[in-house]
Amino acid sequence: MNGSNGNTPKPQASVVPVRPGMRRGPMGGGPGGHMMMGPVQKARDFKGTLRKLVAYLSPYRLTILIVLVLAIGSTAFSIVGPKILGGATTELFNGILAKIAGTGDVPFGVIGRILLTALGLYALSAGLSYGQGWLMTNVAIQVTYQLRKDVMAKIHRMPFRYFDGTSHGEVLSLLTNDVDTINQTLNQSLTQIITSLVTVVGILAMMLSISWQMTLVALTIVPVSTLLVMVIVRQSQRFFRQQQDYLGHVNGHVEEMFGGHLIVKAFNGEEKSIAQFDRYNNTLYGAAWKSQFFSSIMMPVMRLVGNLGYVAVVILGGWLAIRKAITVGDIQAFIQYINAFTQPITQLANISNVLQGTVAAAERVFDFLEQPEETPEVASPVKLEQIQGHVEFRDVCFGYEPDKPVINGFSAEIRPGQKVAIVGPTGAGKTTMVKLLMRFYDVGCGAILIDGHDVRDFTRADLRALFGMVLQDTWLFNGTIMENIRYGRPDATDEEVIAAAQAAHVDHFIRTLPEGYNFVLNEEVTNISQGQKQLLTIARAFLADSPMLILDEATSSVDTHTEILIQKAMNRLMRGRTSFIIAHRLSTIQNADLILVMRDGNVVEQGTHDELLALGGFYADLYNSQFERVDSEEAVEPVSFGRSIPSMLY
Repeated sequence: MNGSNGNTPKPQASVVPVRPGMRRGPMGGGPGGHMMMGPVQKARDFKGTLRKLVAYLSPYRLTILIVLVLAIGSTAFSIVGPKILGGATTELFNGILAKIAGTGDVPFGVIGRILLTALGLYALSAGLSYGQGWLMTNVAIQVTYQLRKDVMAKIHRMPFRYFDGTSHGEVLSLLTNDVDTINQTLNQSLTQIITSLVTVVGILAMMLSISWQMTLVALTIVPVSTLLVMVIVRQSQRFFRQQQDYLGHVNGHVEEMFGGHLIVKAFNGEEKSIAQFDRYNNTLYGAAWKSQFFSSIMMPVMRLVGNLGYVAVVILGGWLAIRKAITVGDIQAFIQYINAFTQPITQLANISNVLQGTVAAAERVFDFLEQPEETPEVASPVKLEQIQGHVEFRDVCFGYEPDKPVINGFSAEIRPGQKVAIVGPTGAGKTTMVKLLMRFYDVGCGAILIDGHDVRDFTRADLRALFGMVLQDTWLFNGTIMENIRYGRPDATDEEVIAAAQAAHVDHFIRTLPEGYNFVLNEEVTNISQGQKQLLTIARAFLADSPMLILDEATSSVDTHTEILIQKAMNRLMRGRTSFIIAHRLSTIQNADLILVMRDGNVVEQGTHDELLALGGFYADLYNSQFERVDSEEAVEPVSFGRSIPSMLY
């Protein structure tokens, strides 16, 4: 339809990070966490991304400090428990031996006090754990809330050029997949890292206090575990990245196909769409299967290694107990500790997998937040009390890509109150001129002036408030009809909304709906026709009552009778206002004060309808081609009939 369609290629979605499924991971050693940082750093700026996350956490330093204290306290109390319970086991064992020997009895009172002490410590540990979890959840939610807020604010500051080259699914994933991944990691993995590290250090100290020989045997499994984890992680890393890439492709494809499912069905594009989806999905399946497979085999492999070490420890412990080097209670406590020692190392190895997706998601969000924004507003913007509507295009050139210009040296002057029509074949630059006028894009060279002031000297909000707009592609949202029309001027009263609807000849249709002006348009706006949607957008422009108008194929989706009524209403609305009309049907702009004829980004002709017909140039060819009659002989052949009207007009 316009230059943008022909000159702004849309690449496929790139990376949409996902959070790898969180499962109880392998027994690995503390080195497991470090091992993951190596591969991630090679592919991503791991440290830089963490610094940016820490910057978001800085307002919650005190809360995080309290969380750390609670986590350490909770872990410390739970670590002491097995040692105390070991004392109860020793008392019970010695009491039974004394009773068998007839020299004493089981000291149930002592055992009861020991058990109550252990119960109190475990209860206190659980309370502290609950407190740190509650505080950390609050921090995680607030950080992700701020991230979503920053991303949404950034979206509104991004240039249109970015969205021309980025799929909707990719941008949507920033506010859903990526931020949610960060939220889950902050909420679950951050405190788990602290508690796991404290648990490893604390349990190691308790194990050494019982027997250094048994501790040494237990630690021999760490190098073996480290080696196996490194091998598995190196394999899984590249498959996780490929999984993230193709999830973005799948999301973008599904969003596009279902967003335009009527067009897909109308052109029998189902098979092609399904074939494309299958290609993406098959690649995603292969990468996801391999990444999850390598992640899942870590547990059985590490469990095997852990069990071998466990057997060695039990044998050594029995031998030491026979030699009276340790008590039976010490063996029981050590067995508990070695089991507990395995769990935090397992968690650290598991967290290393989770961090792959988290780092990818966080860096993707921060990359978006650091994208170049629109050109900053001028320090002292122009504020005009009254708009005359004098518009001048002065040697304007522009291209969506630097080496592919769309408009070359375009110049034109529109006097206040004139009705200006811009016509030309598809790709000539008609709609692109409007985008430049509204500063959706900035000109590459030259200038556009309104009442003698460069459009770049206005704030974007003030500039766009000067124009009422009716686009070829209607945009309505999920809400009532009253709310959709009022979008043109939020402070308008109900009476003003109704008056605008009457001026656009849509009031009668609205009143036939079940709820009238309170009728709710569904999410896809499929419960009214295309023509009715366009009438509502025209009513919105009436309500805005802006000093200048832009009409892009404004009556392209209405019947002939409605079009005549709208043209009359538009003529009243455009009276005294500078108006720009972009139309493919030249019959709708015959009464324009000035017609600009564009071809290949240049204004090749300009004048009134009669003047241009008399000139017998390009405009006359366009006009005559729309009204020429097809000879009966040509009408017999479908191909000839299809070519009798130049495709460039549609």
